[in-house]
Amino acid sequence: MYAKYFKRPIDFVCSAILITLLLPLYIFISVLVKISMGSPVMFKQTRVGLNEKLFGITKFRSMNNEKDEGGNLLPDSVRLTRVGKFLRKTSLDEIPQFFCVLKGDMSFIGPRPLLPRYLPYYTARERKRHNVRPGITGLAQVNGRNNISWSEKLEFDAQYADNITFWGDVKIALKTLEKVFRGSDVVVGREGFFDVERAKELAKNAKQTPLQNKE
Repeated sequence: MYAKYFKRPIDFVCSAILITLLLPLYIFISVLVKISMGSPVMFKQTRVGLNEKLFGITKFRSMNNEKDEGGNLLPDSVRLTRVGKFLRKTSLDEIPQFFCVLKGDMSFIGPRPLLPRYLPYYTARERKRHNVRPGITGLAQVNGRNNISWSEKLEFDAQYADNITFWGDVKIALKTLEKVFRGSDVVVGREGFFDVERAKELAKNAKQTPLQNKE
């Protein structure tokens, strides 16, 4: 009942209120990013949303565009600026996503929207994450965030999709605020790419299977 009739209206009203209240903060951060990193102020990327529909996600930039002698971008850990580290640690880089919530591409609570290139690598259970709107925060984020494996994250996403409740969303929201204030479970550069890790797992299992069958 909550997921079908009330979750989206709550998202719409709350996002409209927060965008209005935080307008001075949006302006301040935009100026700060502009001064420290130049243009553009926002980082935009295509992600996968409800029913695997693609949409554009927006964040405040946290990295510069420094390149090596060959013209290739330097590693993320090198390009991450002091301002960027602060924005990520406090999750302020995520607040432009309130506009995605207002539009209906996202929800406040739900599985984090991931890259389209990951689509071929999900199991049937992991694909359940696309049965609901992606969120700014979710069950995986309050249960380890960057400190748990991809398989664990996607299992939490599937669990959330199977059981959406009002009080469950309230608990996730409160736990998120607690983690933001404490700055816990934020490890820059550890996450890696899901498709790369899953491809390695599949290759490893393919090599092990013949030996297991022989035994």
